[in-house]
Amino acid sequence: MNRRSATLEHYKAGMLLSGVGDALGYRNQLWEYNESGPVIHQELKELGGLKNIKAELPDWPVSDDTVLHLATAEGLATGKTGEELLHEVAARYVEGMKDMDGRKPGPSSMLGVSQLKPGEEGGYRVAYNPEGTGCGAAMRSMCIGLRYPKPDQLLSLVAVAVETGRMTHPHPTGFLGAVASALFTAYAIQRRPITTWGLGLLSEACPIAKNFVQGRGYAVEETERDWGYFCDKWQCPAERDEAYKSFSLSGWAGRSGHDAPMIALDALLGAGSDWEELMSRAGFHGGDSDSTAVIAACCWGLLYGTQGVPEGNYSNLEYRDRLERSAEQLYALSH
Repeated sequence: MNRRSATLEHYKAGMLLSGVGDALGYRNQLWEYNESGPVIHQELKELGGLKNIKAELPDWPVSDDTVLHLATAEGLATGKTGEELLHEVAARYVEGMKDMDGRKPGPSSMLGVSQLKPGEEGGYRVAYNPEGTGCGAAMRSMCIGLRYPKPDQLLSLVAVAVETGRMTHPHPTGFLGAVASALFTAYAIQRRPITTWGLGLLSEACPIAKNFVQGRGYAVEETERDWGYFCDKWQCPAERDEAYKSFSLSGWAGRSGHDAPMIALDALLGAGSDWEELMSRAGFHGGDSDSTAVIAACCWGLLYGTQGVPEGNYSNLEYRDRLERSAEQLYALSH
């Protein structure tokens, strides 16, 4: 692995490739909802393989994942902090929901955003939702690690991931997914060995998240009641579709806050610096493939840049400019 610290180019690659992973895994709704990994791989072969794919409109739009990831990133890029930042991000989620034609946002994301009242007292908070376990918070939180990449910023990282995560996914299985995605990109920037990421999540970040929730005094009882599932599942050790399915909450691999980052991490461990192998594992499986790929590809870009990625996969990606611009702004803020 490239041991040099993450440069501006790595930041730009992380944000850009997150969008690429999303567009490829989504394939304009065709692959996100295909539950057979072998069928997806066969269709990929018929397209001439990954190197033959030009991920551009109209056939390869980004999904709700990237629209909401950009909302988080562009909110963070304003440099605001504390409550002001949370209202900013909430406002951008509301705005992002206007850009969902053909992008298939999830039910918890739509419900949560419909309840947000940015600018009003506590308007970035929504009612506790026992169903808010999906991956919608995880898939849009990678950029938080780009804003708070240093070990001594862990408290800020966790606080922002929890509070932005629970704007739509107030259940710990949902918002701890946001903590995982943000933490893993910070670890990628720190060049921390991937084999230690899961342990860091459980032993460092989750206890901080629990203390933070208690300290904020919002929905504490419900959150503590439902806390165990996420951590229990992460204790489990990581044929692929079957293993992924066994991680999952509803049998739809990658659909939940705990297993989308889990599959992304598994893919990063298995693929090393091989982009095709990463996408094979994270983006082309019978599950919520865009949401697992959006996380994995962001971390991969932070580690390896765009080296070995076919240019067609990213050169004309929808929202490329916004992704790279937010990366530049987050890099500047983090330094």
